[in-house]
Amino acid sequence: MAVAVHEKKQVLDMAALRKDFPILERPMNGRPMVFLDSAASSQKPISVLQTLDHYYRHTHANVHRGVYQLSQEATDAFEAARRTIARFIHAPTDKEVLFVRGTTEGINLVASSYGRSFLQPGDEILISTMEHHSNIVPWQMIAEQMGARIKVWPITPAGELIWEAADELMGPKVKIVAITHISNALGTINPVKDIIELAHSRGIPVLLDGAQAIPHLKVDVQALDVDFYTFSGHKMFGPTGIGILYGKEKWLDQMPPYHGGGEMIERVTFEKTTYNELPHKFEAGTPDISGAVGLAAAVDYMESIGHEAIGQHEHALLEYATEQLLGIDGLRIIGTAAQKASVISFMVEGLHPYDIGALLDKMGIAVRTGHHCTQPLMDWYGIPGTVRASFAFYNSFEDVERLVEGVKRAVQMLA
Repeated sequence: MAVAVHEKKQVLDMAALRKDFPILERPMNGRPMVFLDSAASSQKPISVLQTLDHYYRHTHANVHRGVYQLSQEATDAFEAARRTIARFIHAPTDKEVLFVRGTTEGINLVASSYGRSFLQPGDEILISTMEHHSNIVPWQMIAEQMGARIKVWPITPAGELIWEAADELMGPKVKIVAITHISNALGTINPVKDIIELAHSRGIPVLLDGAQAIPHLKVDVQALDVDFYTFSGHKMFGPTGIGILYGKEKWLDQMPPYHGGGEMIERVTFEKTTYNELPHKFEAGTPDISGAVGLAAAVDYMESIGHEAIGQHEHALLEYATEQLLGIDGLRIIGTAAQKASVISFMVEGLHPYDIGALLDKMGIAVRTGHHCTQPLMDWYGIPGTVRASFAFYNSFEDVERLVEGVKRAVQMLA
């Protein structure tokens, strides 16, 4: 992964691009801020902020219910956002695109609704060692309710799935595979196309946790042939509290609603309720209208930059940061998969990750420390946690250099 200094090629116009993100101009602890925690939540461009402001100033009303002009305009904006997302992920129809609060709710929806319909005592749910808690706990909950059990796909020390175990793991009792597309703690890009093909050859549906993939990769749900794909707006430069669950119509039609209330109904009597058609069947109550509109604006912004340019820039940052950090004595990177996104988790021998992170904060450098909601993964490695630096396309080579110098100084201070 070595990259010489002279190979720091700027794919993007960083000076112009960073002006789109006002928060990057504010200081932190009296220093110019270096934001390296986009895997937790990304920053928002001006176009998204302006879209949210315009919606609330000029368009807000409840959707799908009013015959008056303002309500119709809000409904048009909301459903246009759904169509934008459907196009962005290449969904066959926008009926398969559900608005949820984020990846966590998307997984909970599938675990609950699919689980209640298709799981029987003795059935199995296959997840992996590297899953986020949001792709572990919901499956544990439904497994306990339905008498099913969890199977865990093991990984190598590099943080890659052990493919040789796949054949045995996907036995006849497995009723769904739920796997992260990209690990939030390791940066591993999993071979999801191969996983889906193997699972489908045995009649097993697949859910992909796309929270970390959607900001970095071009996702095509039809090319993947994935059954469920879920992601969060706030990790892809959009608002918090909004996300997407894509689900194949054949599954969504068979699954019961996750929430009950207004909007998801066709006819209600005290004796019986009939449910609305897709996608509204799974969208009870007043939705996050502004969040949906803001998410569509984030999609437009990402597409204006281009996935190829984003990928090239972030990969260059990853290679450069990896080379520079490995030059620090005692530093160990956790997660060295051959296929990685722009996430580096590391430890320094004899030092606690929290102490390093606290000192970096004083230097104006924002990183994540801890278990990153992957406690079973940290237990597998036998470590308390890591320092995680996660890069987005608005990060620069100078940000990497500030990080490296900051870690060196922190090590000196803590030694």
